[in-house]
Amino acid sequence: MKNPDALKHVPAIIAKMERENLPTVVIDSFIHYYNKVISGETGIIYDNEIECVRANEIDDINDLSEYYDAGKKVINNSIRIVLNGGLGTSMGLKKAKSLIEVRNGKSFLEIIVRQAERSNVRLALMNSFKTHDDTAEALRKMKLPVFPVLFLQHKYPKILREGFGPAVWPENNELEWNPPGHGEIYTALHTSGMLDKLLAEGITYAFISNADNLGATLDESVLGYFAEIGFPFLMEVAERTPSDLKGGHIARHNNGRLLLREAAQCPVNELDAFRDTSCYRFFNTNNIWINLGYLKDLVKKHGSVHLPLILNPKTLDPRDEVSPRVYHIETAMGAAIFLFDGATAVRVPRTRFFPVKKCSDLLAVRSDCYLVKDEKLVLNPERKYQAAIRINLDNRFYSRIDQFNDRFREGIPSLVKCESLTIYGDVFFEKNVRIEGNIVIANRGNSKAIIKKDSVIDGDITF
Repeated sequence: MKNPDALKHVPAIIAKMERENLPTVVIDSFIHYYNKVISGETGIIYDNEIECVRANEIDDINDLSEYYDAGKKVINNSIRIVLNGGLGTSMGLKKAKSLIEVRNGKSFLEIIVRQAERSNVRLALMNSFKTHDDTAEALRKMKLPVFPVLFLQHKYPKILREGFGPAVWPENNELEWNPPGHGEIYTALHTSGMLDKLLAEGITYAFISNADNLGATLDESVLGYFAEIGFPFLMEVAERTPSDLKGGHIARHNNGRLLLREAAQCPVNELDAFRDTSCYRFFNTNNIWINLGYLKDLVKKHGSVHLPLILNPKTLDPRDEVSPRVYHIETAMGAAIFLFDGATAVRVPRTRFFPVKKCSDLLAVRSDCYLVKDEKLVLNPERKYQAAIRINLDNRFYSRIDQFNDRFREGIPSLVKCESLTIYGDVFFEKNVRIEGNIVIANRGNSKAIIKKDSVIDGDITF
């Protein structure tokens, strides 16, 4: 064992989790991962253990239209589950990211609710202990005819990087805990009683996606394909581009099963192979389909769903860089593809993958690069560029949502004819601005620069 002295912390960790009334299965799962951490397990997946997944090995969503009617027939046996545990701390938020206004005065949450209503599918939200109250209050204000199902993911104690003891922060005890990543959804479904409840009500098929991805609507053709053939697990994947190389790719293990390999699981000397999009062509969109009956069997057999470990280095207070250095112990839900015999993947277009992780993503989604049609975010047909717009914003002035909103308070510029946009320095935008082509706007002075109303920018600007 790499750090045997760390074992002395186990009783204190267990006692801390028991005081929070966390279920035994959650405590056992955390200790399972903690033991891996202190034993030095890396989760590395070597190239000689896996093979490429070729395009002809998986079906394309465009070839599944014959399953549309089958999908319609099982809508009443289906549920859409949205992962709503994120606070959006990378955007300076202190509440659920899904409550950000994103289009036409509506938040992510409002659009997701309307998407579910249009699909006539039940909606469930998996909240974290930090997003549950805000989300429930926002839903109550909508006065919905059918209230979504809400359940909580659990929490894990943050672990000090030095000595591996549980982090303590008397100034704010909540900061001693972190959400355990979206891979915890399987445990949360089980321990909340939601899994048994849904199965008892005849709900067999679950479509799971992130709250910040408005392209991830329930697709009846994929549902029909999933149900008719009887897959236990299906992952939607898209073609990788150079901008996707930090994300995980799918591969086939030497034992024949599909797996998900994240960048952190690749040995440093094999990163060139990891980046090889001619071999590892597909990345995980985190749009997942699960047969809940198969999940129940897996839980019954193993007592829990143990996924590959992700060790995420952070500071204890994410807004304080000098606070103690800690680890978040997390897992990714897509990694479960390896656990299900017969799991598959389906190739989907980028239009099913519009994640908003930073304010630069929010600028794209709020702009006229996209339209909302039938409560679904779609590419504007007037946009001639095939690839998604590339936007780089100066973190000093645009990283937080309040900064971002202030600089675009008179309206988002038209970007439908823009291929890429880089903004350096402090730049404010007045209304009705149009930006076209590949543009760099740089303010190298000490005072703010202003792009005047009705401006058309088709060349670089320096202030």
